[in-house]
Amino acid sequence: MRRVVTGHKNGKSVILEDKEIPGQGGAFPGFFPLWKTEGIPVIPLENEDYKQPIPFHFPEPECITVMILVMPPDEVILKIAQEKGIDLDEFHRNMFNDQRPMHTTDTVDYDIVMSGEIWMELDDGKEVHLKPYDCLVQNGTRHGWRNKGTEDCVMVSFLVGAKRT
Repeated sequence: MRRVVTGHKNGKSVILEDKEIPGQGGAFPGFFPLWKTEGIPVIPLENEDYKQPIPFHFPEPECITVMILVMPPDEVILKIAQEKGIDLDEFHRNMFNDQRPMHTTDTVDYDIVMSGEIWMELDDGKEVHLKPYDCLVQNGTRHGWRNKGTEDCVMVSFLVGAKRT
C-alpha cells in the first residue's frame, strides 16, 4: 500500500514521504495502518513520527487511526491460517478476548467498502451485507466481520477513540 505524506518546508508545501507501507496481520497480511493522530493534530508537522512504522492499536479517546483492510474470503483466510499454523480462534481470543469473529472496541468507526463485499454481524445475529461505496458507522457495538464472497473486500476505516459510559 502506497502512502504519500505532504507537509511544509520553508513555507512551501512539499512531499515529505512517498513510500510503500507493509501489511500487518496474523492470518492475512492485508491490514494496513496508514496514519494515527493523538489529540489535536498540529500543522505543520513538528516531528517526523510519521516515518516510524505504525503499530496497530485501537485509538484512545480523541485519537484517530486510519487504515485499509484487504479481507480475503473466509475460506481463503482459513487456508492461509492452516498453512501458517495459526489457530484462528486462539489468535482472535488473544487479540480481542472474544469468540471469533466477534469483538468490541471503544471507538466510533467509519467503514467504507471500496471493492468486494463483506457481512457485518451483531449480537442478535442480525447481519448487514455491505457492497462497494456502502458506509457503516460502528458506534462501539460488539460485531464481527465475514467475507462470504469470492473476492477480496477492500475497506477504508477511520477509527475514532471514544469514552464508554
